[in-house]
Amino acid sequence: MDYGGQQSCTDIGHSIAVRLMQHLVVPTFVLDAQRRVTVWNHACERLTGIPAAKVIGTNEHWRGFYSTPRPCLADIVALEQFDRLAELYSAHTRPGESGYGLRAENWCVMPLKGQRHYLAVDAGPIYDDQGTLIAIVETLRDMTDHKLAEMALKSLAAQDSLTTLANRRSLDDKLQVEWKRAQRNSASLAFIIADIDHFKCYNDHYGHQQGDECLRTVADAIGASVFRPADMTARYGGEEFAIVMPDTDLAGALAVAERIGSAVRNKGIPHAASVTAPHVTLSLGVASLVPASKSTPDILIAAADTALYRAKRAGRNCTLAAAAISSS
Repeated sequence: MDYGGQQSCTDIGHSIAVRLMQHLVVPTFVLDAQRRVTVWNHACERLTGIPAAKVIGTNEHWRGFYSTPRPCLADIVALEQFDRLAELYSAHTRPGESGYGLRAENWCVMPLKGQRHYLAVDAGPIYDDQGTLIAIVETLRDMTDHKLAEMALKSLAAQDSLTTLANRRSLDDKLQVEWKRAQRNSASLAFIIADIDHFKCYNDHYGHQQGDECLRTVADAIGASVFRPADMTARYGGEEFAIVMPDTDLAGALAVAERIGSAVRNKGIPHAASVTAPHVTLSLGVASLVPASKSTPDILIAAADTALYRAKRAGRNCTLAAAAISSS
């Protein structure tokens, strides 16, 4: 009888725990050792749009978060597939950092609700007295607003406020990364510098407000002329713009620079103060090389800058390439 009483107390305790879990404000679900859903609380229903009755007793908890089958963090804990964490989550702890459990963050598609949420996830195992796994508890926090705000701040920090192109700092960081990658792969790296011809005269003639509008229009034309996602277009400073182009030889970079010059001319922005043309034009300098070991991007920048200076000396409104350069 005593044993029966103890079992009854255990059952009662379990029932109370489940009931409490159901009413937690934190979205929570529980898997058994076979990774079947045993608890899918009300907050989890609200978050995913999936009622508990649809998933209890199944292995289909993934449907709340993804459009195709893939492990949730609780599955990773249950299966001890820790080598898949980097593949599945944008950020995560390592086994042992949070006791027996794991923490991770990721975007989830929420297919039933048709929404995308950034979730912070905790998953931890529960063992019996003999050390046998009996359940895994996963809790979720909706961090979407926080993540979007963080992304917006990063975007602002990386953008030029006037033109919305990348800023000088972002360009310098990109150039350093691509330089090292080109060194490792013995690949070509190209750099283009573009300068608005007689821009000081433009500002003096039309005023700074119109000058800002001119910069925005030129930036739009340049950005629209650089097609590859790997390339970066930036405001380099004042009326100068620059483009970093990985895996690009001199001929390829020249073609892009010519396209940029034509795009700005085709905008037909009036420039009554220019002695070069009746509309806004660009001078462009182009350089490309395969970086040698222990060299720096300054060599590439200097070569493009020299080519730009030659383009200005040649009458502006043109594109010139750097002479053959060595980075050794």
